[in-house]
Amino acid sequence: MTAESRERVREYFDALGDAEWHRLTGDIRGRVSLEVHRRLLARFVRPGHRVLEVGAGPGRFTAELAALGATVVVTDLSPVQLALNEERLRGSAAEAAVERRELLDVCDTGRYADGEFDLVLAYGGPLSYAFEQAGAALRGLFRITGPGGAVVGSVMSLLGAWRHFLPGAVGVAEAIGEDANDLILRTGDLRHKGEPGGHVCRMFRAGDLTALVEAAGGEVVALSASNWASLGDLDALASLEADPDRWARFLEHEIAACQEPGAVDGGTHILFAARHRPS
Repeated sequence: MTAESRERVREYFDALGDAEWHRLTGDIRGRVSLEVHRRLLARFVRPGHRVLEVGAGPGRFTAELAALGATVVVTDLSPVQLALNEERLRGSAAEAAVERRELLDVCDTGRYADGEFDLVLAYGGPLSYAFEQAGAALRGLFRITGPGGAVVGSVMSLLGAWRHFLPGAVGVAEAIGEDANDLILRTGDLRHKGEPGGHVCRMFRAGDLTALVEAAGGEVVALSASNWASLGDLDALASLEADPDRWARFLEHEIAACQEPGAVDGGTHILFAARHRPS
């Protein structure tokens, strides 16, 4: 990540403030996505694990890690998000699980020792903001988890976002021109919008993500979309959520669907778990 890109990402998340806390609970689709994230995380975290949380934001998953019995080194590129993490967790049971908090760029994990952590959690798409350095960043995450550890994370989904936000994508294409839009759809790189400010990231296809993991010396052990059916009709979702039994059944079906190979590209994010590939 160039210094310019790093500063642009930091400014975006500084300005986002506490909105990041509500992103996965503010509507029904977000609540489904939160459960998908939680279920994947619970498959890999064990009591006593020491976890590096990259891009922790205001602490939604810091609290989840604590509930799973892990101790956490909390990091974020944004000093505002890091301060909100401390504010949100202050006085809670989760705070006792936090070892320390520190500013961190996912591309610069050299301060940590080989195999220092049992797991790295990188939800919220920090690798989507590493751009050309995403492969090197991922190699660094594998290094600090060591042979027995895992990296659990997410990236922004190119095809799922295009499908779900199609009206906005059409508007962007009209504003920047179809050639630039074609380039975005080929590369997933929103910097091709050519705007001096605003949100930029790299979006991935599932195949892109798998190739990135393998090139970094790892192997994918789990893939999931963040949503599938729950990106559909909101009235139908509200009806399901109003009935606890039907809602529980729906979540089971949705979580299973998100892991189907044909559905992994269909959510707004792609979730993954990966391990360092044995030599």
